[in-house]
Amino acid sequence: MSDADTAFPTLPAPELGHLCDLRIELSPPHEMGDGAKGKHRIIPIVGGTVRGARLNGRILPIGADWQLVRTDGIAELDARYAFETDDGAVVEIQNFGLRHGPAEVLAAVARGEPVDPALYYMRTKARFISADPRYDWLAGMILVGTGARLASAVVLSVYEVR
Repeated sequence: MSDADTAFPTLPAPELGHLCDLRIELSPPHEMGDGAKGKHRIIPIVGGTVRGARLNGRILPIGADWQLVRTDGIAELDARYAFETDDGAVVEIQNFGLRHGPAEVLAAVARGEPVDPALYYMRTKARFISADPRYDWLAGMILVGTGARLASAVVLSVYEVR
């Protein structure tokens, strides 16, 4: 094996480009109780909006966030839902994330109090899928997001990794 085969080339650092912001309206959670790994809950998604330079629409009242609040306090977020674009296409969202932070901050979030999102960690990795050929470009993206939990909604800023 030559030195060229074992050398590490200098690779460019990924950059982020803003894709859209989502406001995801929620119903109260369905608490399922404690399991071996933590508390389980399902939070129905009932509407919302999508806004961005290339992507705009309304979140459909379809889907939910299946959450596990682990015994270590980290919330695993596993949401599936959809939105309709302003031009009539339907886009499915699969979004997995984590939320954690100081216990007192997360307690305030759980009570629905306004909390500065900089005080806790809420990050996601998303996949946007559409059968509409006008939105095929979404399938070729790695998407990450940063979020905040409000009293009856979640807000997410979604970025394309370039």
